[in-house]
Amino acid sequence: MKKSILASAVLSALTLIACSPNEQSSQNASKPSVNETISSENVLLKPSPLPYQAPEFDKIKIEHYEPAFEQGMQEHIEEINNIAVQAGEPTFDNTILAIEKSGELLNRVTTIFFNLSSIVSNDEIQRIEAEMSPRLTAHRDSIYLNAALFERVKSVYEQREELQGEDRRLTEKTYENFIRAGANLTDAEKDQIRGINEAITKLETDFSQNVLASFKNDTIVVNDKAQLAGLSDGDIAGLKNAAEAVGKDGYMITLVNTTRQPILSSLENRQLRQKIWETSANRALDVNGPIILKLTKLRAEKAALLGFPNWASYKIENQMAKQPGNVFKILDDLAPQAVEKAKQEAADIEEVMHADGVEGSVQPWDWAYYAEKVRKAKYDLDDSEVKPYFELNSVLENGLFFAMEKLYGITFKERTDLPVYVEDARLFEVFNDDGSNIGLFYFDPYAREGKRGGAWMSEFVTQSLMNGTKPVVYNELNIVKPAPGEPTLLSFDETQTLFHEFGHADHGLFSLVKYASLAGTNTARDFVEFPSQFNEDWAIDPAVLANYAKHYKTGESIPQALVDKMMKAVTFNQGFNTVEYLAAALLDMEWHMLSTDAEVTDVAAFEKAALAKHGIDYAPAPPRYKSAYFSHTFAGGYSAGYYAYLWTEVLAADAFAYMAEHGGLTRENGDRFRKEILSKGNSEDLMENYVEFRGKTPSVDALMKRRGLTE
Repeated sequence: MKKSILASAVLSALTLIACSPNEQSSQNASKPSVNETISSENVLLKPSPLPYQAPEFDKIKIEHYEPAFEQGMQEHIEEINNIAVQAGEPTFDNTILAIEKSGELLNRVTTIFFNLSSIVSNDEIQRIEAEMSPRLTAHRDSIYLNAALFERVKSVYEQREELQGEDRRLTEKTYENFIRAGANLTDAEKDQIRGINEAITKLETDFSQNVLASFKNDTIVVNDKAQLAGLSDGDIAGLKNAAEAVGKDGYMITLVNTTRQPILSSLENRQLRQKIWETSANRALDVNGPIILKLTKLRAEKAALLGFPNWASYKIENQMAKQPGNVFKILDDLAPQAVEKAKQEAADIEEVMHADGVEGSVQPWDWAYYAEKVRKAKYDLDDSEVKPYFELNSVLENGLFFAMEKLYGITFKERTDLPVYVEDARLFEVFNDDGSNIGLFYFDPYAREGKRGGAWMSEFVTQSLMNGTKPVVYNELNIVKPAPGEPTLLSFDETQTLFHEFGHADHGLFSLVKYASLAGTNTARDFVEFPSQFNEDWAIDPAVLANYAKHYKTGESIPQALVDKMMKAVTFNQGFNTVEYLAAALLDMEWHMLSTDAEVTDVAAFEKAALAKHGIDYAPAPPRYKSAYFSHTFAGGYSAGYYAYLWTEVLAADAFAYMAEHGGLTRENGDRFRKEILSKGNSEDLMENYVEFRGKTPSVDALMKRRGLTE
């Protein structure tokens, strides 16, 4: 539909919501209507009065969202209309800057709603999401497919040589967004794009909600405690507590996001391990399989309309990789070495299995359990021996915060006077060493019903010098919450994940950019994971480790002998880890290399053929995500982009090696990284920023060493 029709539709919806009750106003003239009362109480309709404009979580009600969406879309479309039809000649200020400034209310409610929908979802939140997502897509189309508006944007773009710095960058990115949305298409083609976008949005929402439902439905309840042999008393108590929380008897095992389930490394019962793994690997296929087939077809059709042979070519064009061939090269170059390394690891595992009386080849549900035995034998390292030194609060405050202070001079002060979105979340104000404030950081570590799986970072408020806003960011983890009174003891993998996610957070916190759309983590997908992967390695810096790795009962520092074993074991199982990652990344790429005339009818068969094509079909090490729960690519922003984790790991390993060569954990190194990388968002060319920091383009050498694939 055209923009004017969209505006009419929004106004009509508002009339139904806001005006219908007023038909009775003649009978109750002195009483405010229900919707007037809601409007006056709706804290989403105005900027938050709290410090940093942090959301008023204690005052936001579910019934506030839809009216705020409606009003936000109405205001935004009116602003856009005024920009498009103004009489003055197009300039940066009256067109590009005006677009950047528009939609304040809509941006606020969209940001808060969709952040919380991943954190504290329920049936009503999911209903609103399903209702609003396609309407927001149509709203976006009404802007980017507005011919009059595009002509103004194009006019400014053609004179961009007159602009400097961020003004020019914003102009180029705005023009690029219009082109990639279809602004150059015919009216008939624009109508096709609108229909495809609406269908894609609905399918992505359905996929996401199906995955969320699977976390609730695809659980494993164990009634016989003996079957949990191998787990610690604390872990068992946590499983019992999880079952009781949802009114079930016994012990409830809830799946995490990935195919691999951490609990498999400890469980002795092979039948239970197999049941857990198969539940994980096969979840959501019946409901999401058909969605995948429709979604990939629609994405291919959209790409074709925009002049690309497939969705991957369209998505990668404006990334650092530029074209799919560059992605396949790095993935395929690594695949043979990774598979060979995994097979070597399997030989060690099978030796232990056979000694344990288990015949045959290693199965996916055996790998983690026997790999842990191999690790213990090879390095005399037991995860249960390590965990007591990685208590959550110490890892956060004495580890992460300590490292960030040494590197960047920042400090954290906990704020208990501001509302949080869930009871378990903690809130910290972040300061520079001169006492000036940077922003707010929320930390929410525990898994729970209504929270999607995995770990992630996002923002409630984006930094902008123009808007005068400072960043309000958050990190989400999915650590199993222990029984009341018990400590939260992390595996080393979970510890590194905590450091990883704060790498995203400091990317948002340290942003120092004029325009919000260019700020913080609003960068190319194959750059955004660079700061986070870079931050992981500070978890094993000797000075950092010594400050936080202390026994939760005795306070004793982790013994150096145990540290030495940990460091030797860092590259252990990297063949498996690399294969499962590459398999997922290649699956993502192959789904999105499909052309419009491709006929795929069986998701599992496609997966098998795609992995075989690249020589990565190694059954004991399945993809980190199978297609049916691969939210990165079918519900998130990583379609034809999951390769970004490896692409950016090249940058991260190279950058960390550079720092190690220049003194490691020092303010000089941190300030340089903050200035050249973290502060710039997408305000300049990303590779040029990297070269400015590093002094040269990145090399894969450090990555190969980091993953233990070379000496």
